Amino acid sequence: MEALNSECFCISLDTAALRQALESEIGEPGLFNLIEQRCPYLFATRPVFLSREHALRMTQLVQAIESVVALPTYRDQVLATAPAIARHDPGGAKGVFFGYDFHVAENSFGLIEINTNAGGAMLNAVLARAQRACCAAVDGLLPPAATANEFEDKIVSMFRNEWSLSGHERPLRSIAIVDEDPEQQYLYPEFLLFQRLFQRHGLQAVIAGPTAFSWRDGLLWHGDVAIDLVYNRLTDFSLAEPATAMLREAYLAKAVVLTPHPQAHALYADKRNLALLSDATRLQALGVPKATQDVLLAGIPHTEVVQVQHAERLWRERRRLFFKPFAGFGGRAAYRGDKLTQRVWQEILAGGYVAQALVTPGGRVISNQAPVQLLKFDLRDYVYDGQVQWIAARLYQGQTTNFRTPGGGFAPVHEGPADGPAGLLSTVCVPAPHESRLFLLDDKEVQPLDHDRYIALARGEATAAELADRRFILIDWYLRLACGQPEAIVNETCSWLVFDAQGSLDSHAAHAIDAVAAPTEAQWAQVRALVFGAAASELS
Repeated sequence: MEALNSECFCISLDTAALRQALESEIGEPGLFNLIEQRCPYLFATRPVFLSREHALRMTQLVQAIESVVALPTYRDQVLATAPAIARHDPGGAKGVFFGYDFHVAENSFGLIEINTNAGGAMLNAVLARAQRACCAAVDGLLPPAATANEFEDKIVSMFRNEWSLSGHERPLRSIAIVDEDPEQQYLYPEFLLFQRLFQRHGLQAVIAGPTAFSWRDGLLWHGDVAIDLVYNRLTDFSLAEPATAMLREAYLAKAVVLTPHPQAHALYADKRNLALLSDATRLQALGVPKATQDVLLAGIPHTEVVQVQHAERLWRERRRLFFKPFAGFGGRAAYRGDKLTQRVWQEILAGGYVAQALVTPGGRVISNQAPVQLLKFDLRDYVYDGQVQWIAARLYQGQTTNFRTPGGGFAPVHEGPADGPAGLLSTVCVPAPHESRLFLLDDKEVQPLDHDRYIALARGEATAAELADRRFILIDWYLRLACGQPEAIVNETCSWLVFDAQGSLDSHAAHAIDAVAAPTEAQWAQVRALVFGAAASELS
């Protein structure tokens, strides 16, 4: 799907259709304007394409994890170190809207985390109604409107199922959507969509903060409405803050169905679980079947709990690691290793972090007009009771998803056609030719490096005696061509190259360099001149 994500601009966000879906079909006047004012980069301008093979692999990994979580040995081990409230019996509720988040690209695949109160599901259902294809050939990739309707029906059924699983025979009557100061939350528009969805299906629905409730006569009340079920969007996952005391008391007394609940967070979303699930020795000790182990170890990047005794090694390897807090969410307090300062590193060493091997995210070019804008993306499987309900993408720039990138935000995910991306592109997109160009930079000069020669050097099949005992910044440009000439930069990377005394590449020495591979403006100008000509360099 790399070609489609780089070359296909035949599907785009239809703003008029989005307004129609939000205000007419959903019946929420003014919601489009609210989104434009509060979160203008909530919806991406382009969809993301995903191969069926990767979609299947994502599903297989979800099912493998679910099978491990069901093991008594796993549950006992994880809950033994979890907050006490996580050991409270949730009464049968499974937990709604688990989000399994992946980085998927042509040569990389990995589950980066699991969330148990993943936002965006309703927004993605609306987004599915607001895609425009430029021609009939690609229109078949778009899901019919009924698909979004079916997803919304599944959402309502899911909440009703949570109620039934908790042992209630009468029908579900009321739902409270709860978050801290909900009207100020970035995704407040989604709360409104959920409220209207529940109301259309005959359920009373309120949006409220955790302090807006009272508990009397064995029931949780919001004003004069007795609440049956709380849809929990709080990030106080163990209900430990004073503001959540009333909800905590009602939950422990089984006066309300809480979903998702503290036990779900402990079993799935605590980042320490990824260290267990990516450790072959611990999986074997839990009694996980070999076939399931293989799926887990191939799909979950190696993760370990940060410990002071390993500080020297982790600091040395930090450029290939991502550091996350145990109970982190939304990319908060998470850091790429190559961006760490000593101050932050000391905070990480103080405890409460895991180190996860970096997995390259996918990339989506969102415009065929210069300058080319390439955004990263991650993929989210929305999962309930082990079943994938929906797949969405999030486009962004920076270290993590942020909904602050022009052209970025939630994006629909389309699986490629049966004849593969080449068949679609040859029909409607007519891809432009591309080539890679490499350049070596040091204090003395900027010099081109033949791509085939670089491959031979990287494989250890060749040496470069004239470069012995030298180090360089390597610039790798992937260029789109027009009439055989470079037209635009599709992607660029910078890294260190070190040659030993024999002229062989020394990857260990390159990784040990404690500095960012950052060319100067003068060096960039020289590279641009070599690629696009002196005139282009002068204009840049």
